[in-house]
Amino acid sequence: MKRFALTPIKRASLRMISWVFAVVFLAAVVCALAPCAAAQNDGSISGQIMDITGKPWPDMGIQAVSDQGVKSETKTDKDGKYSVRNLRAGVYTVSIILPAPNKPFEVQCRVQGGSDVKVDVNFKDVIAKQGSEAQEAIKKQEEEKQKFQNMKGHFDAGVALLDQVKQGKADLGKAPADQRDALKQQLADLSAKAVTELEGAKAAAPEKDPNLHLIYARLADAYDAAGRTDDAIAAYKQAIEFKPTAAYYNNLGGIEGRAGKIDEATAAYQKSAELDPVNAAQAWRNFGITLYNASRLKEAVDPLKKSTALDPKNAQGWYLLGAALVGSMETKKVGDKLEFVIQPGTVEAYQKAVELDPNGTYGAQAKQGLDALQQIAPGIEMKVNTKKKKS
Repeated sequence: MKRFALTPIKRASLRMISWVFAVVFLAAVVCALAPCAAAQNDGSISGQIMDITGKPWPDMGIQAVSDQGVKSETKTDKDGKYSVRNLRAGVYTVSIILPAPNKPFEVQCRVQGGSDVKVDVNFKDVIAKQGSEAQEAIKKQEEEKQKFQNMKGHFDAGVALLDQVKQGKADLGKAPADQRDALKQQLADLSAKAVTELEGAKAAAPEKDPNLHLIYARLADAYDAAGRTDDAIAAYKQAIEFKPTAAYYNNLGGIEGRAGKIDEATAAYQKSAELDPVNAAQAWRNFGITLYNASRLKEAVDPLKKSTALDPKNAQGWYLLGAALVGSMETKKVGDKLEFVIQPGTVEAYQKAVELDPNGTYGAQAKQGLDALQQIAPGIEMKVNTKKKKS
């Protein structure tokens, strides 16, 4: 086999190549052993959101979600501007949270480390691109929004007026006789204004608005305050159609009872108690008051007993029960006397009212009731004195 010998020049070249490879290899090893630099979170997305009229849209929710599922949130300022900072490099979906029932408007962008990506959205341009159908939908939504604001304005004004009516009635009860006519006229004016505002709220409400039951209920209260009893009853019935609650039935029963519609009021109170048996004391008490005021005292006893059983610390309930029992007392003739048969529980009901309200109205009335019972307990003389005829 033939051997080849290296010349001095070739040997020098070989040594140089070997040295270069060694340096390169060493550099590669150093790089491999060096710690990896942490990914930088110094990217950002910023921009401005304009509404359908081309004006800045403030207080709009903005979400930026990375392709790794990391979510960042912010809101636009008064100029419609926003900024989402401290983002890692990657692809992001920017969502603009539009008013319900619209779905979020989404834009995708790529964020590079250390850079700011501009995502501006002008919904006036967006709508123009989407065509007339989308424009109509947005326009309708804007109209519904304005309609809601109009409805809410009327509703809030009506409720505020009803509060004034309530306070006015309290003031009327304390006012001197010479001031009452003026206060009554003021109450009539406030009630009429409340009716006007709440009728405006009803007219402005969308057909399927979830707040309709509230509007009809407050309108019923306004009608009642204005003395429009039939309208008040009809409005409460409408509120019940939208949302049958114990409170609505209870209020309906009160209006029907004051109107002398005792059977209808009875049904309303019973329905109220049925819908909320745990908190039915007020319904039963109001039921008893309605029957009491209609002079149906015996019938008032049972609902008042139910009321005091559910709410044993209510002095009014105990006083009313005592009064109803007194009103339903029977009599019997014993010799020449007519004696009253005091119903069981009458004295105890009055005593309970005094105990719970010793210095109040119901306690005072209950004391008077007890005094009256003591006076009639011996019986009433029925014998009529007659003079003998002269012969």
